[in-house]
Amino acid sequence: MSACRSLFRMAVLAVTLGATAALAQAPDVGLVNMLNGEVSYTSEGTAVAKAQPFMKMRQGDRFSVPAGAQLRIVYFQGGRQETWKGPANFKAGATSSDAQSGAPSEVSTLPAAVPQKIAQVPELLQIAKLGRSGGVSVRGAGRPPKLTADQQAEVTSARDTYRKLRAQAVADDITPELYLYSVLQDYLLYEDMKPVVDEMSKRQPNNTGVQELASWVKTRTQP
Repeated sequence: MSACRSLFRMAVLAVTLGATAALAQAPDVGLVNMLNGEVSYTSEGTAVAKAQPFMKMRQGDRFSVPAGAQLRIVYFQGGRQETWKGPANFKAGATSSDAQSGAPSEVSTLPAAVPQKIAQVPELLQIAKLGRSGGVSVRGAGRPPKLTADQQAEVTSARDTYRKLRAQAVADDITPELYLYSVLQDYLLYEDMKPVVDEMSKRQPNNTGVQELASWVKTRTQP
């Protein structure tokens, strides 16, 4: 467990350093949780760049979604989730997007507990990458931690929320799995995370971020 906590501190430090460097820029307002095709974006004062899965977006970021491409984003404040299919262009606001051309093909609102967990995904991906880099020995997680009654209640509630989200989500939407993964990671429940990453891999098999998360969980559950 100590090795995993060391990874978490390293991941938080890496993300914090990046955030510190961007203090003069607009705040993070959301996350890209699905990406298909060559979607590009620009932040204030930066050149055009290629959008990446699980990247955070800042208020004022401008996205260009070409024909045939698709992008799904979730806003941390308010939990608004939007799916954009190209051709479309939009600017990220504080709680929703400002369409420049086109319109979101799907819009939904996530439960209040979900966005704050989704916001942890970049840090969780950093943990997975650090764990696979060979810098820290983390193979095998040992016995799962004993949860308190309150912690068990939180996990049970998260599973209930997951089932409701999954019943409402479209086939390629892994937001429900990302949410449950984040809660289970909080308590180092790696065996419970295995079916979650399997489900993500099935729904988005070409997502490199999902592949990293799946490989991390595999490492933690091997003897």
